[in-house]
Amino acid sequence: MPAAPPSQDSRSGADSKTYPRPRASVDPDRTHWWVRRLWPVVWAQKTTFIAALIAGLIGTSATVAVPVMVGKGINAVDQGDSATPYVIALAFLAVARFGFGFAYRFGLFRSAHRIENDLRNLIYERLTELSFDFWDRAQSGQLISRANTDIRSIQLLFAFGPLVAMQLVMLGMAIIVMILVDLTLTAVALAPLPFVYLLGIRLRNRMFPLSWVMTARQADVATIVDENIQGIRVVKAFAQEKRQVQLLAGAARRLRWVGTTLADTRARHAPAMESLPRLGLALVLLYGGLQAIDGNINIGDLVAFSTYVVLLATPFRLLGFILLQWQRAGAAAIRVFDVLDEQPSIAEPGNPVGLRSPVGHVEFDDVSFAYPVGEGQQVLDGFSLEIEAGETVAIVGATGGGKSTVARLIPRFYDVTKGSVRVDGIDVRTLDLADLRRAVSQVSDDPFLFAVSVHDNVAFARPDAPDHVVQAAIDDAAATEFVADLPDGSFTEVGERGLTLSGGQRQRLAIARTLVADPAVLILDDATSAIDVAVEQRIHAALQRRRADRTTILIAHRLSTIALADRVVLIDEGRVAATGRPHDLLATNPRYAAILADTTNGDED
Repeated sequence: MPAAPPSQDSRSGADSKTYPRPRASVDPDRTHWWVRRLWPVVWAQKTTFIAALIAGLIGTSATVAVPVMVGKGINAVDQGDSATPYVIALAFLAVARFGFGFAYRFGLFRSAHRIENDLRNLIYERLTELSFDFWDRAQSGQLISRANTDIRSIQLLFAFGPLVAMQLVMLGMAIIVMILVDLTLTAVALAPLPFVYLLGIRLRNRMFPLSWVMTARQADVATIVDENIQGIRVVKAFAQEKRQVQLLAGAARRLRWVGTTLADTRARHAPAMESLPRLGLALVLLYGGLQAIDGNINIGDLVAFSTYVVLLATPFRLLGFILLQWQRAGAAAIRVFDVLDEQPSIAEPGNPVGLRSPVGHVEFDDVSFAYPVGEGQQVLDGFSLEIEAGETVAIVGATGGGKSTVARLIPRFYDVTKGSVRVDGIDVRTLDLADLRRAVSQVSDDPFLFAVSVHDNVAFARPDAPDHVVQAAIDDAAATEFVADLPDGSFTEVGERGLTLSGGQRQRLAIARTLVADPAVLILDDATSAIDVAVEQRIHAALQRRRADRTTILIAHRLSTIALADRVVLIDEGRVAATGRPHDLLATNPRYAAILADTTNGDED
């Protein structure tokens, strides 16, 4: 078999060392302010962050010193002295501003992107930890929006927020210098600032609810787009393109409204916040000019003072932007916390029991279960069943009767509400989850394939599997012929969800993936529904040849599939209604015969 070509997106590649785990998580206390909850993630970047802030303080000090040097130079010229020392000082300050400003911004943006990276990794880790009941109700578009747009909003705050904070530090430094020059003139310059503060408070109060609505509506748009991309074949099959476009247009219109309202709110407040400090400049020029005419202040000091008043306008020019970003980040953080605060209903037991050499003995003891978990109508009610190691059992029942639920309870995708499920005599709730799911593998009727090569999809269960093991699994899944006909053989990319392949081809690759895992218990949940009978028989023969003592559970409707079982279990009203050999049960149980006659392909319960 030829060596695999390099892949930039191989799901079977072991490159976890390239992406280290986040160094901190968010504060778990939900009563804390959102900034406090994020603080552990921010503080993990303290070294770079503090170094950037120190560089920023030095650069800001250099900025504040520039008007002083300009004023002194003008006074020197006015008095007939040389301005050379001040020119040299200005050149030095310019170099310092550039160097420390570069270090400040580089360190600040680097820290912000690391915070973004850690948050994205945290949310992805939590999503992988959450149980099936969460995914039963979650919308992928909403989750994608939180992992991308919302975290990006938080990153922008930590990238630009400190810049504005440093501008406020510069404001404080400038005010101190101004007070030292002339206290009365300083009071005149600062007279409009209380009005700026009041406008800022009003702007903040109006923008927070709008920012929350905006993040929610962005997620709505993302959800509609995601669903239509995933379901484009259904949309086209029923000629519903125009209706879906209208649905998206409606969501986009609602998003446009809140975006326009935010822009209108900012437009009403930001110009006033930026203009009021300039009113202070006009007052300074009026009052300071009179003082200069009377000889109470030097021309150079007045020029320096005027420059400081111009500097005062910069923080207020940015204040509207940072208030908007603050509100967006706050709303986004709360949405991110909604995911991070979710707890998996299926958790690793405190002292897990290992399952190192499983034999595949499965028992259901008086099991009850309902969807939603523990709340809805009972799917299983007093279900008891024992499957011997190495036995092949077919589970049959009416649509919605609980067949797939039985399959999902064995690898503990859900926990029973009553009774117990045991593998090799051990309650699955006490087993190490990784051991249990290595011992029990399931293939569904609509298997998922990643948008990578055939080889990488089959090797997903064991990323370190040698090529000959992968090829043997492809052979035993009766997939060799069609894989060989692909443009690049087993290294052909199968496209998103494997939709470049037929349903039967996807099913065979999913079975091959499970064969690479080599489980003790193999569950085929209608997994050969799109495969013809002759190929299905070849696959089952290969399964027996590979591991004669493997426990196999078949959830099926076709007589040809059921006939492969040693025993049939009939489920009715959430319990075992009958059990026996396939032909015997068909001849003696009318209910079983009726179910076989009535059921159709595509059962999902």
